[in-house]
Parts: sequence; C-alpha cells; structure tokens
Amino acid sequence: MLNPLANQRVRTALTELGQIALLAKEACAALLKWRVAWHDLLYQVVFIGIKSQSVVLITGAFTGMVLGAQTYFQFHKVKMDTATLAVVSVSMCSELGPVLTALMVAGRVGAAIAAELGTMRVTEQIDALRALATHPVDYLVLPRLLAAHIALPVLTVEAIMVGILASYVVGVDVLGIEPTYLWDNMLKYTHQVDVVIGLVKAFIYGGIIALIGCYKGLTCGLGAEGVGRATTEAAVYSSITILITNFFLTLVMGKLVGLL
Repeated sequence: MLNPLANQRVRTALTELGQIALLAKEACAALLKWRVAWHDLLYQVVFIGIKSQSVVLITGAFTGMVLGAQTYFQFHKVKMDTATLAVVSVSMCSELGPVLTALMVAGRVGAAIAAELGTMRVTEQIDALRALATHPVDYLVLPRLLAAHIALPVLTVEAIMVGILASYVVGVDVLGIEPTYLWDNMLKYTHQVDVVIGLVKAFIYGGIIALIGCYKGLTCGLGAEGVGRATTEAAVYSSITILITNFFLTLVMGKLVGLL
C-alpha cells in the first residue's frame, strides 16, 4: 500500500488534472460563444508572442549552432559532412524547435500569467468581476489561451528558421563544409510532414502553458507566499507536462506518418 503522504499527493494531482480539464471545458464553451474582446486578445498576442521573440530567437540560434557542430564532429569521422544540415533541419522542425520554444515561453509567460491572475485573486479583483456578472474564464482565461495557441506556432517557425540558418553559417564559415551540397541535402531530406509535426506540437504546447498558468493563478493561495508558489508551480508543471506530452505526441504522430 502507498503511505498516506503518497496517497495524498496522488489524490491532489488527480484533482488538479480534473480541475484543469474542467477549466479547458469552460474555455471551449466560451470560445463557441465567442466571449472574448478583440483588444484583450491582441494584447495577449503581443505579450506572449512579440515580447517572447528575443529569448526564442537566441535559443533557436544557439541550439542550431551547437547541434550543427556536434553533428559535424561525428559525421566527419565517416565522411558525411554534407548531411549535417539535414540532421539539424529535421531535428529542429519536429523536436527541438517546438519543445525548446515551449520551454522558454513556459518559463517566461506561464509564470507571468500565474503571477498576474494570482495577484488579482489575492486582491479580490476576480471576485469583483463575478460581482459585475463577468465570468473570469471569458475575461481572463480565454484571451490568454487563444493568444498562446496563435503565438506558439509562429514563435516555433522563427526558432526553426533561425536555428537552421545559424547552423548553416557555422557549417560553411567555421567548419568549412561545401555549402551547395550542404543546402541541397537539407532540402532533400527535410519533408513537409516534419514541419507539420512541429507546428501541431507547438499548438498543443501553447494550450498547456496557458491552461496551467491560468489554473495556478486562479487557484493560488492567499498572500505573497501563495502567489510566489503559484508562479513557480506554473513554470515547473508546464515544463514537465510539455516534456511528457512530447514523448507521447512523437509516438502517436510517428505512427500516423508511418501509416500514410
């Protein structure tokens, strides 16, 4: 038998999963009735998307450069230097691009959403919204959820492009690989399905980040300690969920692609 502490943790985790699912259900119901203001949605797109570009582009560029250099060092042993960029491209499109982008955004945006909503809860602003007959999901959750779904795929595309170009520059200018064959092999072995897989993953990760951040903010404890804990948990739980989800998405979409 599980000890009482482990039992309690399992029950708490399952309860939180159920509450997040209910929050997602309410957000979907609000979306069907389009209970969202355009200016709120645009503000969140700017906050989640445009203001996250710097960290995402830096992450994508240096990930592409490191991956390109490490791939070259191994491929050079078997005289496959010109296949370096193909490996970088496929990896960035289907795995590293969406995952690293989501992790960076989770650390920045997920924590910010939890802190913002948590502060509103502590200062009773959410109760004031209910008193004014405004549903918190319509006004607070839905714009952030839609903005995350919109912004993550765009940020992922930027990270992929920058990562591939940075790897190309390192491969040609630093490592001395033949540029024509390097680029030709990248185009030959990178397929549209790799990009589609990455975009689907990014779309799902955006929803994970927004939902967990909003849930932690709306249910945080009272006081500064509660807001701080909610902020930390939002970033950590989002990152862990993204990594776990990525494994299952890779298996499922890999099987689907194999069947096509």
